[in-house]
Amino acid sequence: MKRHFTGLGILQAALAVSAVTVYPTVTTTFAAAAANYTGAAAYNPTVLTPPPVPSGLNTQFVVQLQSSGTGNLSQPQNGSFIGFSVEMSVVNQVLGKNSTLLQVPFLNLMSNLQERSGRVNVRVGGNTQETAQMVDSTPDGRILEKNITGASNPTQTPPIIYTPDLLYMMANISTFVNVHWFIGVPFLLPDTATRLAITDKGYKILGDHLMGIQVGNEPDLYQRHQHFTTYGPTNYYQDFGTYIQDMVTANLPGQNLLVGPNLAYADWTTEQVWDTGFVSTYNQNLAFLSVENYPTDNCAAQFNTGGTIQDPQTIFPNFLSHTAQYSGHSIIQKFLNSTNFAMQNGKRLYMMETNTGSCGGFPGISDAFGSALWGLDYAFQMAFNNFAGAMIHVGGQNVFYNPFTPPPTNQSTFHQWTVGPTYYTALVAAESLGPSNGTQVLDLGANGANDFTPCYGFYENGAPVRVGCINYVTDSTGASDLKVQIAIGGSGIGQPNQSPASVKVKYLLAGSVSQKGNFTWAGQTFGDNFASDGRPVGNINITTIPCDSTTNLCTVPVPAPSYALIYLTDTSLNEPGGAATQTFSTTVQTRYRNTATIDQAVLATSNGGYGKKLGSTSAGSTSAAVNMRTPGLVSVLALVTGLGLLQRVVRR
Repeated sequence: MKRHFTGLGILQAALAVSAVTVYPTVTTTFAAAAANYTGAAAYNPTVLTPPPVPSGLNTQFVVQLQSSGTGNLSQPQNGSFIGFSVEMSVVNQVLGKNSTLLQVPFLNLMSNLQERSGRVNVRVGGNTQETAQMVDSTPDGRILEKNITGASNPTQTPPIIYTPDLLYMMANISTFVNVHWFIGVPFLLPDTATRLAITDKGYKILGDHLMGIQVGNEPDLYQRHQHFTTYGPTNYYQDFGTYIQDMVTANLPGQNLLVGPNLAYADWTTEQVWDTGFVSTYNQNLAFLSVENYPTDNCAAQFNTGGTIQDPQTIFPNFLSHTAQYSGHSIIQKFLNSTNFAMQNGKRLYMMETNTGSCGGFPGISDAFGSALWGLDYAFQMAFNNFAGAMIHVGGQNVFYNPFTPPPTNQSTFHQWTVGPTYYTALVAAESLGPSNGTQVLDLGANGANDFTPCYGFYENGAPVRVGCINYVTDSTGASDLKVQIAIGGSGIGQPNQSPASVKVKYLLAGSVSQKGNFTWAGQTFGDNFASDGRPVGNINITTIPCDSTTNLCTVPVPAPSYALIYLTDTSLNEPGGAATQTFSTTVQTRYRNTATIDQAVLATSNGGYGKKLGSTSAGSTSAAVNMRTPGLVSVLALVTGLGLLQRVVRR
């Protein structure tokens, strides 16, 4: 049963000291000519030309499934496999302004995923965690402040300070939506007390919702970025051990929640770290092993590094086939030894940060429909090859690759959020994997392992329950639409016919791999730029396709381009284990009991703050929108339709 928070819009708090407020947004439109565009990268209107239709594409093929006894399946995977990595410097844009004012679109976006998988995993960290200091208060009273003039290294990382209220904000989010967190601690600050304070407060404030403590971020780049004269795997091994000893000496909790080595796989390999004895020495302290990796980068274009600038139109095809240069299949090859090594040592390997390209991604690629298909293929490759999960990175206004982007804070009263293609990736992946936490994945090698038509099988208790097929081709004529014929069992493989009488199908659709915005998943969309409050819009469309009992085949069309999720049983369509949809309205109701009153006209002109630029250390995002200074915090007690009171975390 779906539950909606409508009409009143402010989330009711059981305790007035922790009331949560939200601010209003209004749908608007956005248009610009790419050739003349000078605005933020997040709304860049560049549209590329789709790759040509491949010659000789076989459009009709059989996917033969065994009803039982299938080999080579992955380890059981969670529906929450795909989560989000939020750059620490932009949490006050993405998550909320503070512990009492949360971003409702973010809650809605997380709630959509919770409905499908039962929970969502989010990491707060990145390059900015490495120099982040926790302080009791900031000069301007905000939970986070950046020193843009102190930005350093190729990704223009601004040093930040933040208060414990940031952690309370995260904890409060988890009281509304089942979000579990990874937090990052600085490894570039010599102040041991600062590191330990973050760890201690993170554990105590987040409690059971703390999933892991990331110790250092991309240490294999410390030397290249001139943080140290020399720094190698042995140095990290020793520093990790020192950090554990500091925790022991201080008698801190959470000593078994550490995450490392968090390599970018740039200047070291994972094997070089394993060879130090890292896993065997610190096994009892490690919650996960982790890496961070992108298929390529756009640093030369974004930061004038002097490197070769990559032309998005030229490299676009490298994202649009199953084994292409920048495909998920290609990305993970270097980690296959490590996923096996992790499991042999009782651990799992996490992809802690990834996206279409470091330094903000590419215009026309990262923000186009093709990256949603690329992301699904990548996600399922990681799941099939036994990663524990993966985080899609979220930066600021000046990146192309965000799965979701709040409007610039000086426009937040009249613009809504922009939902990007990789959020659709997370949503569809959650539904494909399901909420059982026991789904096993198989790359089916469909259509003779054709690069443009990969298909995956999703299995529960050894039996196939869903099939997902991607069509990477753009062809408006319909000539490249696929006819995927699914057979379960059959005399050809020595099993009884097990194909159902019919299957149900949900489609992820767009007119082209280069289309921006207005994609649909099962008929619903998050619209175009500045168009979403985090709730899908439109009627759900599920297609029922009858199967042929004579041939034992279920023939499913897969348009060019699209992803089709085929439910082989009604049970798999309505699988228990997710959560009821809880969505939140973004309309503020002031003049309610015990509320402050703010003139909306004043609010609309007050959000510009101090004229300082926001920054994210996801490369390319340090010159973003103007910081918002809340012109009077509104503490609101409002009604939540049909649910009574929601318990909150009390700020101490």
